[in-house]
Amino acid sequence: MKDYNRRKFIKLSALSAGFLGLSAGTAFANDKIENRINSLKDSPKAVGNSVIGLKHEPIKQVRIGIIGVGNRGYGHIKKINAIQPNAIIVAIADARESRAKRAVELLNKLNKKELDIDLYFGDEEIWRNMVKRDDIDLIVVATPPTEHSHMAVYAMEQNKHVVVEVPIALTIQESWDIINTAEKTQRHCMMLENVCYGEEELWVLNMVKNNVFGSLTHAEGGYLHSLLQKMFVKSNNPATRAYYKQWRLRLHAETHGNLYPTHGLGPIANYMDIGNGDRFDYLVSMDSSEESLHQYAEQSPPNNDFYNRKNFSHGDMNSSLIKTAKGRSILLQHDVVSPRPYSRINALTGTMAHHEGYPSRLSMYNEDLGHDWIGEEKFKEMQEKYEHPIWRKMREEAKEQGGHGGMDYIMFYRLIKNLNNGYAMDMNVYNGVDWSAIVPLTKLSVELGSIPIKFPDFTRGKWKEERELGLFQNI
Repeated sequence: MKDYNRRKFIKLSALSAGFLGLSAGTAFANDKIENRINSLKDSPKAVGNSVIGLKHEPIKQVRIGIIGVGNRGYGHIKKINAIQPNAIIVAIADARESRAKRAVELLNKLNKKELDIDLYFGDEEIWRNMVKRDDIDLIVVATPPTEHSHMAVYAMEQNKHVVVEVPIALTIQESWDIINTAEKTQRHCMMLENVCYGEEELWVLNMVKNNVFGSLTHAEGGYLHSLLQKMFVKSNNPATRAYYKQWRLRLHAETHGNLYPTHGLGPIANYMDIGNGDRFDYLVSMDSSEESLHQYAEQSPPNNDFYNRKNFSHGDMNSSLIKTAKGRSILLQHDVVSPRPYSRINALTGTMAHHEGYPSRLSMYNEDLGHDWIGEEKFKEMQEKYEHPIWRKMREEAKEQGGHGGMDYIMFYRLIKNLNNGYAMDMNVYNGVDWSAIVPLTKLSVELGSIPIKFPDFTRGKWKEERELGLFQNI
């Protein structure tokens, strides 16, 4: 009877049928739907070779084209410009002329002279003309997430290396398209997960690698950040920090699950060697009720596309549990509409130590049996002893250039250094796709009553090989 009820629920879920690519006419073919769910974990036949550890000939000066200079892309300009002459921005594409010209004005100001930067604007497909050029080595994609995957694929098809803002893909099909294109073209494709370069996160990672935590068992991460007012802003003013076409709010209107998982999950994946000896096995996910969005919509101006809207899909809080192949558990949360102070949680538990972020605290089994947080003096001692060598080397430079406390600058510095020297990337395409797959898999789990959903193996079995993280190489 239990199995019958589950199958009946799947049979009635038209939303999930659409997610799986089934037509309305087949939405009630429960065997087809269940078979498609089970098939998500299968890996299609490879069309190229693995790009784990991929290296290319050194590029003395990396010539860069940027797609999207609204919010995030505009912020990247200063970090990239500071890495000259090892990298140089040669072209910028944005559908909006005002944003493209504002980006050049910033570059001129930073360099105290008029630069010859080619601009592409006025059309949402104009970026393709920039990507086709043969005098660009690297494409930076900083557009809304709905555009990430096809831009990454096209850039690699044009023999460009590409780095993409988070998340790198929104569906399983997009994820495989990126993997297959990277393997076929043998181009670098890295997701720009800046939090993996955070001072606290790299400190915790260094303690993990030095066995301070003992055997890892559990972690918690998230993106808890009140963005409610900003999500409703509708503005074409370059000075206004608005989401392009209200993309974040549109995702909340249409999509269940965790919509922005990688800031909380990326560092945890590094702690647990996901892709390097362990992998995500399956997850379950649930949304809370939706209250904040429709209440705020009642107050928005009548000319807002979401004025007085009632039917937002995404609940105020999404909570997901992930199980890894080694049996570890991960709690991942997403809430950008409640009045909660910013937190990525960054909690990690092992047999010998436990850490929690916001504020950063550490408990150790050999210090008062782990019954309390260690004192300030011992905490500072641990910080100094296990400071990651990247931050020890680059602290002053990173603080000066800024970007979320310096992590953004370190991310671009490391990216360009690896390209300059022909090294492998700190994070590969499989990492980005693994962490981003949370979006479609949590969506499906929520829509099917929080049932367990298996992860695809994007590495096609190569996750079993233990490798040293790029974040500890070539420092």
